[in-house]
Amino acid sequence: MAFRRRAKSHPLFSQEFLIHNHADIGFCLVLSVLVALMFEVSAKTAFLFILPQYNVSVPTADGELVHYHYGLKDLVTILFYIFIAIILHAVVQEYALDKINRRLHLSKIKHSKFNESGQLVTFHLTSMIWCLYVVVTEGYLSNPRSLWENYPHVYLPFQVKFFYLCQLAYWLHALPELYFQKVRKEEIPRQLRCIALYLVHIAGAYLLNLTRLGLILLLLQYLAEFFFHMARLVYFTDENNEKLFNIWAVVFVVTRLFTLTLYILVIGFGLPRVENQALDPERGNFFSFLFNNILFRMSVLLLVCLFQASVMWRFIHFQLRRWREYWNEQSSRKRAAAGTKQQAKPLKRDSGYHENGVVKAENGTSPRTKKLKSP
Repeated sequence: MAFRRRAKSHPLFSQEFLIHNHADIGFCLVLSVLVALMFEVSAKTAFLFILPQYNVSVPTADGELVHYHYGLKDLVTILFYIFIAIILHAVVQEYALDKINRRLHLSKIKHSKFNESGQLVTFHLTSMIWCLYVVVTEGYLSNPRSLWENYPHVYLPFQVKFFYLCQLAYWLHALPELYFQKVRKEEIPRQLRCIALYLVHIAGAYLLNLTRLGLILLLLQYLAEFFFHMARLVYFTDENNEKLFNIWAVVFVVTRLFTLTLYILVIGFGLPRVENQALDPERGNFFSFLFNNILFRMSVLLLVCLFQASVMWRFIHFQLRRWREYWNEQSSRKRAAAGTKQQAKPLKRDSGYHENGVVKAENGTSPRTKKLKSP
């Protein structure tokens, strides 16, 4: 009877032990919080980790609705969902990406990029569907004026607040994953910049009460990123297939234009029409009170325009370099094909053979020269 070979054991709480078992440790912590819900003594504390806090009953024409605003207790909820994200990350890696990698036999660099794109395709697709559902059900697409009317949007529906908490938890979980996944040192600065930009934009929209605008901008961003990472996955499986990169290029340009237009429409034209409300830190409008003045708004709009311009410049530079490499490769292929045709072309030879520079006939005699008739 053949026994399965045991995996190498690592010392308890060592670096390798933590890397190989970080998902199991996170699962134990999540399970302990869920078990705490079963007991009356600890249930109240467990709800701090699982459910969004700061719920408020808001009177409406149809009755009362439960809405939420942000506060320090949100950090506890975000911490809990960071462990959830770590567990889901390990599940996708082990049960999907690792199995595909074993069939493709990629190099170490491509293996790392394939794992990164595989994780982000899963996340972007899930977030895109979830974000689209929230935007449609809340009516933000059907009524664009709602993006700036009644600003600041202090009170959030449950699904909007829960979406933002999960988004912050995912991008915060990406920081320890750089250590757990043993990302190469050359890749760490690029990934840190990407994580920092997402955290700044999502946290900024959440704290400045621009959650409605932030949802649509995230939907556009995730749409472009989904096509990019999907194109990379297809490219790793078949290097001759680059059609999805062309689709991504078109989607990227369109989403950048829509993003810049929304920023100018909401921050430049919509928010100046809103009356400034009194400062009320208990309602959570401290940051939005500071934001909704002309100097701060114009500064943010200028930074956004400069950032979008730099992104478009890098994109254009990348596309020009890619097209230049493509045409150089095509021209080199044409030259190589023309050279092979010239080598394969048969040479036309005279009948007979040459001897001392004179053409001899088949029988060894020199061919007779044809006499010209005199006029």
